[in-house]
Amino acid sequence: MMREQGLIEPDRARRKAAQRLGIDNKRCWPDNAEIQEALESEYRLFEPEAQQHVTTRLREQALAAMKTFADFDPRLVGQSLSGTASLEQGVRVHLFADDPREIVFRLIDKGIPWQEGDAQQRYADGTRQAHPSFAFMAGEVPIELVVLPARDRQNPPLGAISERPERGLNTRAVEQLLADEGH
Repeated sequence: MMREQGLIEPDRARRKAAQRLGIDNKRCWPDNAEIQEALESEYRLFEPEAQQHVTTRLREQALAAMKTFADFDPRLVGQSLSGTASLEQGVRVHLFADDPREIVFRLIDKGIPWQEGDAQQRYADGTRQAHPSFAFMAGEVPIELVVLPARDRQNPPLGAISERPERGLNTRAVEQLLADEGH
C-alpha cells in the first residue's frame, strides 16, 4: 500500500491494511522495521532499476538543496535516504537554525517560492514538537526543509520508520553516496 498508494506514514498504512484484512489484534500487526524491510524487498524484486533511477534523482535534488542551505548544517533524512521514496514524496532535509527567519531570508535571496508549514517531530524522551517547515519544488521534485533548533544536532527527532534518532547524512556523505552509485 505504501508503494502503490504513496502513503508516507507507516502507521496510516498499517491501520488501513489491518482494516482491509479485518485484523483487529494489534499484536499481529507488523512493526515499522518489518514494514520498511518489506517495502525495500518489494522495490528490489519488482522494479529495481526504476526505483534506483528515482532514488538517484531525489538524492541529486537533495544535494542541490543542501548546498543552497549549507550554512544550516543540512542532513538528508527519510525515505529518499533509505531509497524507498517516490518522486511525489520527494525529499526531506533537516536544517539547524535557532531563528527560522534565516531560512526565509535564504529562500528570498535565491528567489525560491515556498509554502510554510509545521512538521510534527517525535523525540526519544516521548515528547512531540512542531517545527517550522518550508516546502518548494525543485523541478518536479518536492523538497521539504524542516528547521530544527541548533541543540537538536545532538538529539535529533526520531525517524518515522526506524523510531530511532534520525541523524541523516550531511552534504559530503550524500555526495559520496551518489559517487558510489556511479552518478
